[in-house]
Amino acid sequence: MSKSVAIIGTRGYPSYYGGFETAVRKLAPYLAENGWDVTVYSRPDGVKHDDPQVDSRVKSVLTRGIETKQLSTLSYGLTSTFHAALKKPDVALIMNVANGYFLPLLKARGVPTILNVDGIEWERAKWGETARKLFRQGARASAITANYLIADSKEIKRRWENKTHRKLEFIPYGGDEPGDLPIPAEGQPGKYALLVARFVPENTIGPFLDAARAIAKTHDVILVGSAGYSDPIEDKIRQLVDDSPRVTWLGHISNDEHLHGLWQNAGVYFHGHSVGGTNPALVQAMACSTPTVARDTVYNREVLKDAALFVWPKGSDIAEACLRVLNDPELREKLGAKAFARSRSHYSWEQVCADYEALLEHAIESGSRHITF
Repeated sequence: MSKSVAIIGTRGYPSYYGGFETAVRKLAPYLAENGWDVTVYSRPDGVKHDDPQVDSRVKSVLTRGIETKQLSTLSYGLTSTFHAALKKPDVALIMNVANGYFLPLLKARGVPTILNVDGIEWERAKWGETARKLFRQGARASAITANYLIADSKEIKRRWENKTHRKLEFIPYGGDEPGDLPIPAEGQPGKYALLVARFVPENTIGPFLDAARAIAKTHDVILVGSAGYSDPIEDKIRQLVDDSPRVTWLGHISNDEHLHGLWQNAGVYFHGHSVGGTNPALVQAMACSTPTVARDTVYNREVLKDAALFVWPKGSDIAEACLRVLNDPELREKLGAKAFARSRSHYSWEQVCADYEALLEHAIESGSRHITF
């Protein structure tokens, strides 16, 4: 009989919203190909139903929740976990500590649980104090109840282990080597600066928009992403586009070939993420040989090592570094080659998926009472 796994806590399959969704788009078909019975819990408006690359062997189960910034994660987590507990899979993979509150439902049914802690969610600037408290308490519940915990970066693993005295498994994100892609219509190869991010404060969006005004005096600037919910930052971006004809805002892109083509042909990519560990957008940019300027954080240095220029989150510093890369072909080639080499040696999806499968199998063999300390 095939082994069964329920994946809980993302927007579903297939979805292009963020890092967890990217991981599920890679992991779910990999497990199905290896004989697993895979169920991914999904939000009705979170999945791309007409995706031509969808794997029909992966079951997508829609549950209901409250679609607001504050309540969506908790409400969908509750309904998904309750449904999975009734179905009683062999193992459950849960994303995000906010779902730690609901792990006892699975534990009561004897389902082993593996939880990916993501980053330090309560440090994200987008959350108010109430939400931050909920995430902290969810993290405590996860540390107490989950059979296994996963961190996607070594620094996140270190911080969690020091705080909780739990052993965490390190499994990062991966990137796909894209091959040669068509040149995107939006920009000439090597001539534009690129930002790909969710438009939230911790991704250094404000300072980059200040930098974009300076960069756009001589080079094109392409922005990819959105706030996800109604947010004043999008009004600021619209104003920037109106004021600067060399700035293009493409919104959210769910076509991998288009997005990877933008990375592959960019003169420089700015990665401003400041919290969250290993970021899948950064790893994919590295796989596309993209010359990168990154915000100077312990997480970004862990992933990039010497394959980027690092800057403080000031508009003037970001603009200076991006223009330096845009105006120096040898530097662009050097940074892109180093990024690609590091992506292949440390961040391949094949290894990431194999590590997840090995842990899922170990959790089934060990049973629901086994917790590693």
